[in-house]
Amino acid sequence: MTYATSDAEFRSDSPMAEFLRMERMPHIWCPGCGIGSVVNAFAEAVKKSGIDMDKLAVVSGIGCTGRVAGYVKLDSFHTTHGRAIPFATGLKLANPDLKVVVVSGDGDLFGIGGNHFIHAARRNMDMVVICVNNFTYGMTGGQVTPTTPQSAQASTTPYGNYEYPFSLPFLADAAGATYVARWTSLHARNVTQAIREAMNHKGFSFIEVIAPCTTLYARRNRLGDGLNALEYYQGDAEIRHGADTRTVDIDFQGKIVVGKFVQREKPTYLEAVNERYANVIGDDYQLYGKTQPEREVEAKRDAEARALEAERMLAEDLPEGGE
Repeated sequence: MTYATSDAEFRSDSPMAEFLRMERMPHIWCPGCGIGSVVNAFAEAVKKSGIDMDKLAVVSGIGCTGRVAGYVKLDSFHTTHGRAIPFATGLKLANPDLKVVVVSGDGDLFGIGGNHFIHAARRNMDMVVICVNNFTYGMTGGQVTPTTPQSAQASTTPYGNYEYPFSLPFLADAAGATYVARWTSLHARNVTQAIREAMNHKGFSFIEVIAPCTTLYARRNRLGDGLNALEYYQGDAEIRHGADTRTVDIDFQGKIVVGKFVQREKPTYLEAVNERYANVIGDDYQLYGKTQPEREVEAKRDAEARALEAERMLAEDLPEGGE
């Protein structure tokens, strides 16, 4: 057995060195934070999917999770506060061949960015949105967010949160998302599987990952460290695939319903644009240089590729339960 003799050799030997910027390791996230687990799950999903990395782009907003864009060895963009989704929408419209993934936090996506989220879901924009939900603004002082459970303490609610929080799967479902799932950072293999499924899905895909903020949220609420958070996820997460999203609210330290809740087929925004203008102008209408017959051939090829990917995932026999 041989051992790396330097930090550089250790980083280059990592099984994720092809997907992550190992020269930037160690990362800045706090001990016990769940964001690193989500990044590793994303890298594993990219690795297993075999997706062309030249056709994959990652967009992040501002906040702790917003730093993800700086650690992936892909075309990545660190955008302004709350604007990750409109930026990602512009990428997709400019280059429809891209698979665009947004990775950001609950404050960025559902506070200042909430309006962008609901309209991207309504339009069924073909992108994947991964929200690392730690119930707090972890980078700017631990303020209350749109997902902070009632009675939980935050720097702006020192006597307990009195606002009604969003249930993110319910919001995504109601807004029109065609793939909706929730896991915790403990469910690493399930998160990996969900990201693979979402990248293979045509339409607006949303994955919520409940993750601990040990420095602000857990400390302020006297919940212990990252290990205590994982023990809570193990004991209080209930897997219910296909659950009605109206029933998956999260109470402070209550049960967390996880699983894949929604997967349906619906024309994407670009498909709807193509169909509308082809009907109005005729089959010779071209968008991005492709005629209607060319788009039909491409759609058939994409469907076959998605079917093959689904078969590969089934062959690997990934567990449906938590781990």
